[in-house]
Amino acid sequence: MFRSFARQSVVKQVATRLSARSLNTVVADAVGPKCYGGTYTVTLIPGDGIGQETAASVKTVFDAAKVPVEFEQFDLSGFTPENDKLMQEALASLHRNKVGLKGILYTPIRQGHSSFNVAMRKELDIYASVAHCRNIPGINARHKDVDFVIIRENTEGEYSGLEHQSFPGVVESLKIITRPKTERIARYAFDYALRNGRKRVTIVHKANIMKLADGLFLNTCRAVAKEYPNIQHNDMIVDNTAMQLVSKPQQFDVMVMPNLYGSIVSNIGAGLIGGPGIVPGANYGREYAIFEPGSRHVAKDIQGRNTANPSSLLLSSVMMLRHLQLNEHADQIEGAVNKTLSVDGIRTPDLGGAQSTTDFTKAVIRNL
Repeated sequence: MFRSFARQSVVKQVATRLSARSLNTVVADAVGPKCYGGTYTVTLIPGDGIGQETAASVKTVFDAAKVPVEFEQFDLSGFTPENDKLMQEALASLHRNKVGLKGILYTPIRQGHSSFNVAMRKELDIYASVAHCRNIPGINARHKDVDFVIIRENTEGEYSGLEHQSFPGVVESLKIITRPKTERIARYAFDYALRNGRKRVTIVHKANIMKLADGLFLNTCRAVAKEYPNIQHNDMIVDNTAMQLVSKPQQFDVMVMPNLYGSIVSNIGAGLIGGPGIVPGANYGREYAIFEPGSRHVAKDIQGRNTANPSSLLLSSVMMLRHLQLNEHADQIEGAVNKTLSVDGIRTPDLGGAQSTTDFTKAVIRNL
């Protein structure tokens, strides 16, 4: 796996890092993430809408907690053209640092403007989207005892971007499903379940209608499941999944699905536990990892009002710190966010409170 002339001590160090981060990036660990003098360099893209406000909250909390992370910040917008110099610099920074923290970039609904979010995941082959939906004590939610993880294939499906007008008024949009990428995301889901003490993986599909595309996804996932005899698995049609989520979400543990279904299911999951403001998320590839809110809402309607809930980006940054093996800082910040929400009752308007983004950030710092 490593070149034979590598020193034994170096091999041991790399092997230790691989063991700790084997569910996330792997190739990257042989060369980074970038750490100089004990400080990691992370690419920060605040995003559109409330992105600047929530990113400022994260930076303020990191400073207070003395987290050894320096940010390279790029103030991109979803309106930024793909060939823009700033966008190219941001991608170069991600290539260099291998770890990023980002808000959500708005994608205009107009022809000819591609999504930077999608382009970035394809460029860096960040194939696994992970969103954790769980109840936070003290937060009013439609259901109790909710705790499931959504694992979404990030690079193909309906998001392949292959559309054309074959005749005026007739548009064809291609959904791409491949066996290698399905095997990869299925194995990631079962590995995740195994290493995190989860018991069941649910395969979400629409193979009853899309018999070739979703049929390939379902059958490939079933084949991978045979490699994990200690993990239960079942499959569920996506429309039934939506109904089951809103009626009995406690039945779900780990869920794996193609791209579009993951987008829909993650938003249902957010609605079940109190809203998008408290759902963290991460995107992993073989070399890169980018952390962002799990339900991907821009929230342009409350931009600049100092009422945004920074919890989802803060908790996403906690996932990032664990990825960097800064576990003490991760525990410290996660505990402070949970205490602020659950014990102190400091909440922004999306959770029924009246506190501002600034108030919430100050409360988290007090709880550090």
